[in-house]
Amino acid sequence: MTAPLAPEPATAVAGQTAGAVSRLELRAFRNYGRLDLTVGTRPVVLFGPNGAGKTNLLEALSLLGPGRGLRRARLAELDNRAGGRFRIRARLETADGPRELATWHDAATGRRLVAVDGTASRSSAELARICALVWLTPAMDRILVEGPAGRRRFLDRLTLALYPDHAARVSAFERAMRERAHLLRTRRPDPVWLAALERRMAEAAVAVAAARRDLLAGLETELARGVEGFPGARLEVVGEVEERLERATALEAEEWLAARLAASRAADAESGGAAHGTHRSDLLVFAREGEVPAAACSTGQQKALLLAILLAETRLRRARAGDWPLLLLDEVAAHLDAARREALFGALLGLGAQSWLTGTDAGLFRPLFGRAAVFHVNEATLSEHG
Repeated sequence: MTAPLAPEPATAVAGQTAGAVSRLELRAFRNYGRLDLTVGTRPVVLFGPNGAGKTNLLEALSLLGPGRGLRRARLAELDNRAGGRFRIRARLETADGPRELATWHDAATGRRLVAVDGTASRSSAELARICALVWLTPAMDRILVEGPAGRRRFLDRLTLALYPDHAARVSAFERAMRERAHLLRTRRPDPVWLAALERRMAEAAVAVAAARRDLLAGLETELARGVEGFPGARLEVVGEVEERLERATALEAEEWLAARLAASRAADAESGGAAHGTHRSDLLVFAREGEVPAAACSTGQQKALLLAILLAETRLRRARAGDWPLLLLDEVAAHLDAARREALFGALLGLGAQSWLTGTDAGLFRPLFGRAAVFHVNEATLSEHG
C-alpha cells in the first residue's frame, strides 16, 4: 500500500467564490424550528446575545461534512424538542458549479442520512468530496495545553480538508481496533482472525499517518511564508507510525505495525486497548520565533497560533484543490486585540474564502460592514443588520 495521493485540483470558476454556502435551510434543528437563509458568497457575521442560536448555525454548517460536527453531539441532541427530527439543506457554490447538500436524522433508521444533488449517498463520507470545513470554537481554546486527543481531532480535521477519504480511514482503524479488543477478551481468540484485524489496522494506520505527514509538509510551507499580523507557527506530528514512514516504505511500515500489534496481544488483552497505532499520535505546535511550545504561550498567543494555522490551511487547500474550505469561527474576535482583529478580517477578505463568524458585540465586526452579510440573531430569529 502506498501513501495516498494528493487530491486532483479543481478548476476554479472565474469570479466565483468556491466553497461558499449561499443558501441554508434548517428544519427542527436545535432551537430553530424553521430557517431559510440566503447570504450569497460573502463572509457572514452573526451577532447577538448568548444562547440566541449563533453557534447552532455554525454547528449545522459543520454537519455538511462527515462526522459529528463541531460539538460532537449525538443526533438526538440536534433535534428540536418541539419540532421532530432535524433536516439541513444547503446550496454550496463550488469550483464545479452549485451543489445541493442535505442531511437529516432519519426516523426509520435512527441514523444521519445524506443526499447530494437530490440523490441519497451511502454515507456522510461522500460530503468530504464536495465540502471542506475547518473551524475554531471556544471549546478548542485549551487543545494546545490539554491531552493529545483534542489535538489529534484538530489535525485530522485539517487533513480531511485535503484528503476526502481521511475520516473513513481513521474510522476503519478505530473499528478494527475495537473488534480486535473484543476478540482479545474472548477465552480463546482465533489467531487467524486476529492477524486479519491487525493487518486491517496496519493498512488504515499507515494511510492515516501518510496523509497527516503530507498535510504538515504543506502547512509548514504556508506557515513559513507567514500570515501578516499573526505569530509564526511550526507544527510537528509525533507518533510511531508517522516516524516509521520517515525511513520506510508504506508496505514496510504496514508489516512493521502488524508485527508490533501481534507481539502486544497479551498486554492489549489486559489493558483493553492497543499499545501501537495512530490513535496515540500527537500534534505539537510551537511559536516559530524562539521555538516556544504553544503550551507555554499566553492564552491570546495560543488563539493567534490556531488562527494562523487555519489561515495557512485555507491557502493550502486553495493551492492543492483549487478552491477554499468553509471557515467557521465561533467567538474568536472577542479574544483578539484590535490590531489582530483587523489582521484577521483583512486576511479573511484577502483569501477569498467564505467565513462565518459569531460574536455578542456587533462593534467588533465593524471593519466587515459592507463587505459581509451581517445578521442579528435573537431567539433563533435572524434580522439583517444595516
